[in-house]
Amino acid sequence: MRGTEIGRQFHFSEIKDSSSYAEAVPITDYETIQPSIERMMDGEKDVLVNGRVKWFAKSSGTTSARSKYIPVTTEFLYGNLIRSHWDATSIIYQNDPEAEIFKKKSLIMGGSLSPYKDTDVMVGDISAIMIDRMPSVGKPFYSPCFETALLEDWEEKIEKMSEECMKEEIVMCGGVPTWTIVLFDRILEKTGKKNIHEVWPSMKYYFHGGVGFGPYKEQFQKYFPDPSFKYFEVYNASEGYFAIQDDPEAEGMLLLTDNGIYYEFIPPDQWTVEQPQAIPLSEVKMGVNYAIVITNTAGLYRYTPGDTVQFTSISPYRIMVTGRTKHFINVFGEEVMVGNTDACLSVTCKEVPALVRDYTVGPVYMEKKKQGGHIWLIEFEKAPEDLSYFAARLDSNLRKINSDYDAKRSKDIALRPLQIQQVPKGTFHRWLKSRGKIGGQTKVPRLSNDRHYVEELLAIRDC
Repeated sequence: MRGTEIGRQFHFSEIKDSSSYAEAVPITDYETIQPSIERMMDGEKDVLVNGRVKWFAKSSGTTSARSKYIPVTTEFLYGNLIRSHWDATSIIYQNDPEAEIFKKKSLIMGGSLSPYKDTDVMVGDISAIMIDRMPSVGKPFYSPCFETALLEDWEEKIEKMSEECMKEEIVMCGGVPTWTIVLFDRILEKTGKKNIHEVWPSMKYYFHGGVGFGPYKEQFQKYFPDPSFKYFEVYNASEGYFAIQDDPEAEGMLLLTDNGIYYEFIPPDQWTVEQPQAIPLSEVKMGVNYAIVITNTAGLYRYTPGDTVQFTSISPYRIMVTGRTKHFINVFGEEVMVGNTDACLSVTCKEVPALVRDYTVGPVYMEKKKQGGHIWLIEFEKAPEDLSYFAARLDSNLRKINSDYDAKRSKDIALRPLQIQQVPKGTFHRWLKSRGKIGGQTKVPRLSNDRHYVEELLAIRDC
């Protein structure tokens, strides 16, 4: 990369080790490198990587209005994305030597691809790029057909996927839980079966990622009532495939340290610093929230995807995703992260039987003599019998999980108890559709420091 524009700018030829790399190259984010990526998409070569790049992953990790376009080079595709996918397959066999991954089929829930400005440059979800460029040896083991898997109209895709896949012998499935649920429910409608195991008796494994799985676990156990069914969490973003849960019984995911990604981590006291200081992997500690920094082989150098992680193990390195640096609530000093809300919601759904399909949380601002608080918009798959009791238990469990929230809730002086607004089924789907964000990789933002998402969803609910 020394002959690239960025290589000359930061004198890559003079970098000898990790320390000189950190000194020479500043930590960056998407907004900083966006102009360079746009030039690459317009055909310029030797900008962030050698030569031209003809594939870009359109990131829709959250529902922000501006999409990110992440370069996908051949080296990155095969050295990280596909290599990590094979690692995930090997982990299945490590846990179950009798697995039949290559005897039956796996269900893929991909996005779509389209040309950029009528050029030879292609943009789409990272899943769609992997499907389109999958090695021929792997294609016979997937369902639905690739034409269906890459359809742009998501509602048409669900219809065709359900029709094709319910006739196959599916052994493994992966995808964001919310959209997987939509597909499963449609299949059950068409087949009249009680659960997905009745449709696919051979189904044994589900890979999930992108959002916390805790609130969905009980619902998936209804789809797959077999207690031997295994769930594996993955940390797979447009910027790279970072981690895989190698042991279903262990907390955290195994960090993939030999798949083309160089990792650094920003401690919490550096998050708001203009030029934050990151630490190398060798210096991380367990139980600390770090903002992850990555360097990959597709032109991202000391780049912050925006996720926060904690290490659950140092030998080997295992991590859990705790939230996003821009998605948290700290309006009143409560410092609530997504990991907190996912965990307390999961516990509460067991205590007060309920199933949650989607949720988001925003602030209720202080006014006159009223304290502030949080408002939870929840779309239930199965609502609790007593919503007010559910809210009280949710508030209590959040206090147990987050000491800062508990301190602010003490005697109701700073924060009043959280509120829940139940929204009808389909509200989040209609909201995403109104924003042009329907798709298998799209995720609902769980937390926000303002009421933007809350107000939009309430408007959708009331119209």
